[in-house]
Amino acid sequence: MTATTSTATSAVTKPEEVTLTIDGVEVSVPKGTLVIRAAEQIGVQIPRFCDHPLLKPAGACRQCLVEVAAPDREGNVRPMPKPQASCTLEVMPGMQVSTQHSSEVAEKAQRGQIEFLLINHPLDCPVCDKGGECPLQNQALSNGSGSSRFTGIKRTFPKPIKISTQVLLDRDRCILCQRCTRFSDEIAGDPFIDLQGRGGGTPGSDEHGLPAQQIGRFDEAILGFAGGEQAPDGDTVGPGGQPSLAAGTGESTPTLGEAALDASGRPFASYFSGNTIQICPVGALTSAAYRFRSRPFDLVSSPSIAEHDACGSAIRIDHRRGVVLRRLAGDDPAVNEEWITDKDRFAHPWQSAPDRLTSPLVRDEESGELVPTSWSEAVHLAAQALTSAHGRVGVLPGGRLTVEDAYAWSKFARVVLGTNDLDFRARAHSAEEADFLAHRVAGSTMEVTFGDLERAGEVLLVGLEPEEEAGTIFLRLRKGVLAGGVHVSSIAPLTTRGASKLRADVFHTVPGSEAAVLTGLAEGATEADGVELGDLAERLRGGVILAGERLATVPGGFTALQRLAEASGARVAWVPRRAGDRGAVEVGLLPGLLPGARPVSDAQARVDVAAAWGVESLPSTPGRDLTAILEAARDGDLGALLVGGVHVEDLPDPALAEAALAAVGTVVQLEVRRSAVTEHADVVLPVAPPTHKAGTFLTWEGRPRAFAAVFEDHSLSDARVLDMVARAAGVDLGARSLDDLYAELAEFSGWDGERAGAPQVSPGPGHQPGSMAPGTAVLATWRLQLDSGRGQDGEPHLAGTQRRPVAHLSAATAAEIGVAEGQLLRVAGPAGSIDLPASIVAMPDRVVWLPQHSPGSSVHRMLGTGAPGVVDLSVPTSEVQR
Repeated sequence: MTATTSTATSAVTKPEEVTLTIDGVEVSVPKGTLVIRAAEQIGVQIPRFCDHPLLKPAGACRQCLVEVAAPDREGNVRPMPKPQASCTLEVMPGMQVSTQHSSEVAEKAQRGQIEFLLINHPLDCPVCDKGGECPLQNQALSNGSGSSRFTGIKRTFPKPIKISTQVLLDRDRCILCQRCTRFSDEIAGDPFIDLQGRGGGTPGSDEHGLPAQQIGRFDEAILGFAGGEQAPDGDTVGPGGQPSLAAGTGESTPTLGEAALDASGRPFASYFSGNTIQICPVGALTSAAYRFRSRPFDLVSSPSIAEHDACGSAIRIDHRRGVVLRRLAGDDPAVNEEWITDKDRFAHPWQSAPDRLTSPLVRDEESGELVPTSWSEAVHLAAQALTSAHGRVGVLPGGRLTVEDAYAWSKFARVVLGTNDLDFRARAHSAEEADFLAHRVAGSTMEVTFGDLERAGEVLLVGLEPEEEAGTIFLRLRKGVLAGGVHVSSIAPLTTRGASKLRADVFHTVPGSEAAVLTGLAEGATEADGVELGDLAERLRGGVILAGERLATVPGGFTALQRLAEASGARVAWVPRRAGDRGAVEVGLLPGLLPGARPVSDAQARVDVAAAWGVESLPSTPGRDLTAILEAARDGDLGALLVGGVHVEDLPDPALAEAALAAVGTVVQLEVRRSAVTEHADVVLPVAPPTHKAGTFLTWEGRPRAFAAVFEDHSLSDARVLDMVARAAGVDLGARSLDDLYAELAEFSGWDGERAGAPQVSPGPGHQPGSMAPGTAVLATWRLQLDSGRGQDGEPHLAGTQRRPVAHLSAATAAEIGVAEGQLLRVAGPAGSIDLPASIVAMPDRVVWLPQHSPGSSVHRMLGTGAPGVVDLSVPTSEVQR
């Protein structure tokens, strides 16, 4: 019914066609099409710099000038008096356009504009990062003059300017196309860089007025942007003491006047800033990590998929001599369009870090140290240890696996180890979440897509902060919000910066009370658990609900979500944080789930899977989840642990994990790099990082995203390693190649048997802050996109753009414990405490938010609890004395 309505609507709203002539060729395009786009449809390329298909027209560079004639009111075709910018001019019926291919006027105008742009542009192409892939170079050759008439002195600026630790600006090269400023404002919503000094200044002399027109960070004096702090020397610095433009020039006595300081000290604080480097048509914006490291013609480019979140963004990996030098956004309109997060762009050195495992390790019985050994010995020892504990092995593969590797783990656990004790969720989790995934997510098609997010009407976020946890979702939602096709609401403890940029209605909710709020929405209530909901229940009808993995920490959360979806008709999508989580659900990396949404408890499902795997039977009892596996290992109920990409800091109880690893008989680890698990491992088998293997990630939508290996070497995927161990144990796992795995995976589609039942968990009582003792608070937490995660290791420039860790709390809570804005706040839990500067924001009283794993704030490790636990708040003694 929805599809029919959508089709009918699209037929009614089909845009009107307009017919015009371009270079003598008649073309019909939808009304509102820009001339430059219409020309592209007949294969005519008009030179341009400022134009970008995903940005609003600007007409800033004037390079796309064409000759135009159009009908007047009487229908007479009259030429326009001057050449027109084709990137801002919409088509009209009967319009006649002559480009540089058929008009000397257009050709002369374009050639003159190129000459004008090159007046102040430095001729440093041999040392410019853009040299070899520069539109200015290309168009100067194709559309410019062979010589310059300019004999004066070129304008120069101090350079490079550190817009952030990652983005550097050479203002000499800037042609003021404003692509970077428009992206920051229109796409990312981070207007920390802008065009300044418009209409002011003369080359080499700014004393008389405004500085010369230039791109830079916000300048309070020019733009009236408040917020920077004044340093003792009068220079402008940021809240964290970041150096300003003047300091960034390296001059001991800056020659820039007060009006020329284009920095309020606030860094280019954006998770998407790297996109400005890629879309810059000259070498004005460069990457600190890539600057001067290579020439484009020295690089080999390979298409791939980003591994840092569940969005599956298309990327291009540029490498030389086996080393990845940079990553760029790929062009994929269905997923990430042409944008990626800075994490996807810059956080790649972890795959070749010095602690990467390159050979198998076994623990020496005499010294107790891990020592290198051969693959044959390590595989033999691993097979011997695991099979000797048959039926008593806990399997923790982690959430970073490709679909193919995850399938091999699932099959290995059941066929070789005879156990359902496996769980990919290396994070906070619950049995209710597992039931929801088995019932609603496994085996589902793409019920919600990226494209749907732009026109969904109403989108409700629960347990999810898209800018932090799924950057591509954030960009799609913001695009829909700005276009008027979607309104965003969020159930969260506070209004984040990302929510503000989405213009979201945020319903401030005490952590743990989300289930009660969702239940109220399902019943059509306008208020639930003290949260005013207004007409949200009505607006949500037929909309979309995006649920994050953090909802697993709320008893009854997924049950209430299911009921709300049924009551409102809203489509539901589960958005995990890791790239491999969605695929892990599909292949049965859960204690009660087999591949293809088949329940372990279903006899026919077990028969089907056993037949496909060529075995007589499979373990029939649903296994333990991650926490229960670790408890069993600690208590001696398990004989071994098989661990994949699990990081102890991510687990809800790191102390339990370390106790389990220390107590269990044998630990076999499959990992890319050394980790805390390695310190307890008896056998370590190195596996390939994403650049060294082929595979497929499933996005949160359920969309397969296949990628090829960038480097061909001797690195082995998880599936290949598990196949070797299985053969050493006398079992043919059938995972020698991707083709073998694809053939098996195809057999598990189309399960038409009984699915797992929907979760049936009553909402927990939650915490009532009003009845809590003064000085206590309910903890809220989630991971920031840029934090202390191991996937960002080795990239200090990117680390410098992290948001400063702070503790958020309400004004009333701050007053109750006597802490002021910016003063250190101590948050104490069962295991210890965390001290962070206080940030007073609008949120429920007696609730405190901490970054989950940022510098100085590893919540699970340092506090011994997670959300929605209760913690104590105080002001450190040293802070009080100060």
